[in-house]
Amino acid sequence: MRKTAVFLFFVILGIAGYGQKPPAGFDLSNYGVRVEPDKRVMVVLASLEMAQSLDPRENGAKLIKTPLSDKGNAFRDEVTRDNAGLPDDLRKRMSVFITSYKKRHAGESDAELITPFISMAYALQPVPDLGDPMVTSDLPGELLDVLDFAPLVREFYRRSSISGRLGDYVKEYSTDAEATLRPSVRDMVSELLDYLHTRPRLVYIERVKTTVKKPGSKETLERIEPREHDRHFVVVPEKLAPRGTINFLNVRDDYYVIVPPETDLSTSEARRAFLRFVIDPLVLDNAKNVDPMRDWGKLALDDVRKSSPGVSPDVFLAISRSLVAAIDVREKQYLAERVAMGQARQRIDAAKTPAQKDAVSAALKDYERSLADESTLELYEDYQRGAVFDFFFADELKGVEESGFDIAGSLKEMVAGFDAAKQGNWVASTADARRRAIAAREERKKNPQTTAVVVSSPVITSLLQIQKTIDAKDYAKAGADLKALLAQYPNEPRIYYNLGRVAGLMAATLTDQDQQTAKLREAQDAYSNVIRYGTPTTDKGLLSLTYVALARIYEFANENDYALKLYNKAIEIGDVPSGGYQDALAAKIRLAKPQ
Repeated sequence: MRKTAVFLFFVILGIAGYGQKPPAGFDLSNYGVRVEPDKRVMVVLASLEMAQSLDPRENGAKLIKTPLSDKGNAFRDEVTRDNAGLPDDLRKRMSVFITSYKKRHAGESDAELITPFISMAYALQPVPDLGDPMVTSDLPGELLDVLDFAPLVREFYRRSSISGRLGDYVKEYSTDAEATLRPSVRDMVSELLDYLHTRPRLVYIERVKTTVKKPGSKETLERIEPREHDRHFVVVPEKLAPRGTINFLNVRDDYYVIVPPETDLSTSEARRAFLRFVIDPLVLDNAKNVDPMRDWGKLALDDVRKSSPGVSPDVFLAISRSLVAAIDVREKQYLAERVAMGQARQRIDAAKTPAQKDAVSAALKDYERSLADESTLELYEDYQRGAVFDFFFADELKGVEESGFDIAGSLKEMVAGFDAAKQGNWVASTADARRRAIAAREERKKNPQTTAVVVSSPVITSLLQIQKTIDAKDYAKAGADLKALLAQYPNEPRIYYNLGRVAGLMAATLTDQDQQTAKLREAQDAYSNVIRYGTPTTDKGLLSLTYVALARIYEFANENDYALKLYNKAIEIGDVPSGGYQDALAAKIRLAKPQ
């Protein structure tokens, strides 16, 4: 038993992972978020697939050929087969409409062409009616341009096979969304709300003026009635949505993001859509407090509109969009800095000499500056798109990061602290940082394989929180979280390494010999997968530690010859940072001694 305890102590040694995962029991519905297909969008986009070229030389080629994912292309083929018998008269009228529409928008790609049709879907009544909206006067021009297609959509629903197949399609969409989309939505929501220290407002109370008759009199009284509106953020998986695109719509109190089901939202533009869902009511609450920002904002927007006339002159809209942009940029920088700091501490702890420690510190400092430069450039780019307050808000957010205060309670103080005299210098004062960021972007284009000394990634950010669970000795939960992460990244060596560590830690808590042996085999399999899925770019320190961990398992099983080969593999890698070189050398000397 003593041998087992000593062995387990060595097996569980390893590097710590970093990451941020939603806590156990994190329910999206508690935050007003749903992930569900929308039948209206499915029917509208399927109807577009029916339109064919009217030129007989093109042999019925599709008029809409948006680039789709692999699963999207397979679904397109399925829909086409299911509706091969669509009545010719209906197909022809749909084809005539789309042909005419494409001629009027000849400069747009197919992915751009279908965007207003997606908007139209949300203007229609739910399936099966798909009726037109009651009021059309407030609809945008691009939507009115396609609203005449709605009768054809209704006819398509009635006369095609889609009404009978829609239930099966919904099940397919939902199943596909479970693999990547839903977990990434949970990651995105958890990460952003954790940064903001807040929860979305799920009910908005509108105060409406009404008039009622005074009792016993012809006179009327005016009073204010509160009306509650439920708010939702809905992520809509859609296989016929163009690959790599995100369509966002805000329909009154509902916010919709339409994406292919396999999309990872945690690093996408959907972040800003969700931030709008969180931020819009907070900015509206402070509408009476933004007067000091209006005059400066109007001048700044007028200046931006000289080169970008499409930018809205609405100062209130600029305030909201600026805060969203600032949060998006600052949160990414803040998280990357935390991950980098954690990795740097590991490397410093593993460094053998002061010079090595200084080198890691210097690399960290350079990396942090590069992060700050890139954030500055992103803020400038958003500024040029009308987010003229984003530098101000980004600076204010640093205080929220340090204090941990709820953004909902901090916004009023931020707005009150606006000083127009200090705002004019943001663009000029960031010129050097922006030049460095542009140069860095160009360098990355020339050398796309070049990686930073300290790198953030979804896997690393996920492993950070799991490490906290390991530190809390909740090995069962850590193992479950790692397996869930593995489902998203099935070929990631770092996940397998941490699965091996956790299995070793669990083995150390067991007294039953058979259970302990089973856990050690589990650790062995996990470590073997690190090597199996390793690539030329896999961290050498990780591989070194893996060979040492595997060797100890074989040494414990008295298979010393094979253990020695594994120790030699670690030695061949060399004395890399955070590796197992010294342990491998010591083990090799130990095994060489007569037993």
